Amino acid sequence: MSERHTYRVIVRGTWDGLTEQARARLLAEAGDHGLTSMRFTEEGSLTYEPAPLKHFSMRYVVVSDAADGEEMAAAIAEDRAETTLRDLGYGFGELKTAVTDLDTMKINRKSASRR
Repeated sequence: MSERHTYRVIVRGTWDGLTEQARARLLAEAGDHGLTSMRFTEEGSLTYEPAPLKHFSMRYVVVSDAADGEEMAAAIAEDRAETTLRDLGYGFGELKTAVTDLDTMKINRKSASRR
């Protein structure tokens, strides 16, 4: 069995071609998608600012084979984001991703003398 890694992936994008209905829904729901709603989840967490309604980010937890690496985790998260946004009827432009492999991440702990 291959080793599995857990990745945190941030997918960023810009709204593009929003219908008036989609724009109105995003503005009405903006309070549910602010900074306090940022969470890394398997289904994704959408955040954006209502003014100006221009950029958004989605945060994902992706578990996949370590051999596939960060590129696969990014592709999986982008696919999830595209599917979610299309299902909601939201237009968007090119997506960009940032991936962190939690299993290889170094944690710097303060020594007792530095606390």
